[in-house]
Amino acid sequence: MDKFMKRAVELAIANVKDGGQPFGAVLVKNDTVVAEGVNELHIKNDISGHAELIAIRKAQDALQTIDLSGYVMYASGEPCPMCMTAIYYSGIQHVFFAESIVDAEKAGLTASKQIYEDLAKNRSERTITVEQIPVEPGSTSPLSLLSKR
Repeated sequence: MDKFMKRAVELAIANVKDGGQPFGAVLVKNDTVVAEGVNELHIKNDISGHAELIAIRKAQDALQTIDLSGYVMYASGEPCPMCMTAIYYSGIQHVFFAESIVDAEKAGLTASKQIYEDLAKNRSERTITVEQIPVEPGSTSPLSLLSKR
């Protein structure tokens, strides 16, 4: 097993022993670990406290940038939709994972699979209702402010 994946799995195992979920992540650039994370849901009661997001936050804070182009993510589990979105937004272009969402489902962790399936549906068919309320005509649109910078 690759040394970075081995580390992600070690982090996940240690997190389970500490009462958390089996997820660890290692962010790497140029064969060097830049940041690590484990799921912290059990510590901070923060649903966004996933291993990949923790590693991304640590790296962005330390490097004072949101651009992680050229970095590689190693995760003990296939990233959930929230983590994948952060991976896209941060510019990470390569992700390795040890256990798939199907493996997680077999272990009783079904949310990621269900969310991916729901997001694949048309907006009107999803389990969460999402509706647009446009900015009133004549009002300042937040997006219009971008062109004024």
